[in-house]
Amino acid sequence: MTKKQKKQLYRILTSILIFLPVLWLPLNETGKFIGFLVCYAVIGWDIIWKAVTNILHGQVFDENFLMTVATVGAMCLGDYKEGVAVMLFYQVGELFQSYAVSKSRRSIAGLMDIRPDYANVVRDGKETRVEPDEVLVGDVILVKPGERIPLDGIVLEGSSTLDTSALTGESMPRETGAGAEVISGCINQTGTLRIRVSRPYGESTVSKILDLVENASSKKSKSEAFITRFARYYTPSVVAAAALLAILPPLITGQAFAPWIHRALTFLVISCPCALVISVPLSFFGGIGGASKCGVLIKGSNYLEALAKAETVVFDKTGTLTKGSFAVTRCYPRGITGERLLELAACAEKDSNHPISRSIVRAYGKNTEQFTVSDVQEIPGHGISVTLNGENVLAGNAKLMKSRKITFQPVKEAGTVVYVAEDGKYRGAVLIEDEIKEDAAFAVRELKKAGVQKTVMLTGDTKAVGEKVAGKLGLDLVYTELLPADKVAHMEELLARTSEKGRLAFVGDGINDAPVLARADIGIAMGGLGSDAAIEAADIVIMTDEPSKIAAAMRISRKTLAIVRQNIVFALGVKAVVLLLGALGIASMWAAVFADVGVAVIAILNAVRALRVPKEEKVLRKENFREAPAG
Repeated sequence: MTKKQKKQLYRILTSILIFLPVLWLPLNETGKFIGFLVCYAVIGWDIIWKAVTNILHGQVFDENFLMTVATVGAMCLGDYKEGVAVMLFYQVGELFQSYAVSKSRRSIAGLMDIRPDYANVVRDGKETRVEPDEVLVGDVILVKPGERIPLDGIVLEGSSTLDTSALTGESMPRETGAGAEVISGCINQTGTLRIRVSRPYGESTVSKILDLVENASSKKSKSEAFITRFARYYTPSVVAAAALLAILPPLITGQAFAPWIHRALTFLVISCPCALVISVPLSFFGGIGGASKCGVLIKGSNYLEALAKAETVVFDKTGTLTKGSFAVTRCYPRGITGERLLELAACAEKDSNHPISRSIVRAYGKNTEQFTVSDVQEIPGHGISVTLNGENVLAGNAKLMKSRKITFQPVKEAGTVVYVAEDGKYRGAVLIEDEIKEDAAFAVRELKKAGVQKTVMLTGDTKAVGEKVAGKLGLDLVYTELLPADKVAHMEELLARTSEKGRLAFVGDGINDAPVLARADIGIAMGGLGSDAAIEAADIVIMTDEPSKIAAAMRISRKTLAIVRQNIVFALGVKAVVLLLGALGIASMWAAVFADVGVAVIAILNAVRALRVPKEEKVLRKENFREAPAG
């Protein structure tokens, strides 16, 4: 509880200690008036002061004005205990609202508590603690166990495990060592790291994410914008209605003014729009916080609202549905074992830095230095020729086999094929593919369960590769061999087919897909740990690089919108009924207190539910990924 909240609580308790004796003791009218007046001054002076200062600044019609007019009017009419009770319960409701809002803010602040306090910079052999924004690109910093990495950089010395949970929501630590890229915001857990800074603090990952979160509230959803406009016109309208209720009936019927003024004051208390004005933004704030727990950063409540209406999800392939890294997926040995085939290919490719070569060496998994390789000859556009233990070994594409007049069996599978020959004899082929992310098929299934009508893939890859990936994942449609301009053209077509209320989301890696991300209704980037373009270009960033988190974010968005609708219907419904009863003289000041404070408290309790995210949304179960794809 904050200092301000504690002070408010003490005032409430003090006013109760004054109110109860005055209510129960057999005092005369003067004594009761003085006692209730003191109690009212203790509990209500700040509301009256806010109303006066707001009027002086041109902001007349707000909840402080409504409560001041209603309670002062009740005191003037002799309804002392009602006037004090209304203000007392209103302050209790305000305290509860303040606590609920600050709790939600603390939850999000805790999730995004990644701002580094200092950096240990090494200059002239001396270690100095400085502010992160004082560190220059190229400086060397030390990060000790338990400290937060203050800036992005490359590890020069040391090895450790990093806690990335504040950025990704993942509980498992990540290993790092010399040569690895690390980003700000992660916590160093075990060993000391020497890091060369690669970018200034203002351009670091942590700075970009903090800016994203801090500015999220400025982008209001349609629901929030509606409530803001509604409150702007609603409050003056009810004040005018209360004034007419107090004046017209007595003038028309000749009745006394006092009962109608009392009704008008009750009407004002009932009409206070606190429940809507606070609970609707709080619901969206909670939804954004809940998504952050899952490693999904949403740049504003407008994007959260749009995500709930997504009916078409379009994916890029490389880096989004696939890992963007090559791996050996199958061997086709001829006359030798698969292990021997990989051994021949790995020995031939062991000194090459090409991604295809690296994937073959990784698949072999053993030390290739024990083999003597000589006469290495790279054949541009074909492959490589080496001498291994006195035998000539060829590894390359079909052109290489044909040029050496080696009879081979072509592999028709989609992917990159490396054919291997030993001493002029065909020994088999190795199929290498871009690995599909383990949760990609699960993501497509979950999106369809969440109500997405169409899943599409746009890729610049070949038709064979694109259709193979789409078939494995159960996608509805795939467009292949596309240039960036072609992707935008297909996006236009898909947008034209989207219904009036539906939305189209595009999911890309945020680097090569900026035009398409910008054109989509919702741009979602596989941000990973440190993709600057993703954080800048997209409306939503998946920090864990897991496409299955999109469905989780969609469920959170729909839950949030449901809570918003519940609060709007509940608050307006209760107020409409009690306002009518108040105008008819049936509802008392106590009913007015419930219609204001009670409804606000219930609505806020409901809004806080948006912040709660089921554990299965945060930690995806790997066994789900192995199920058969949809379709």
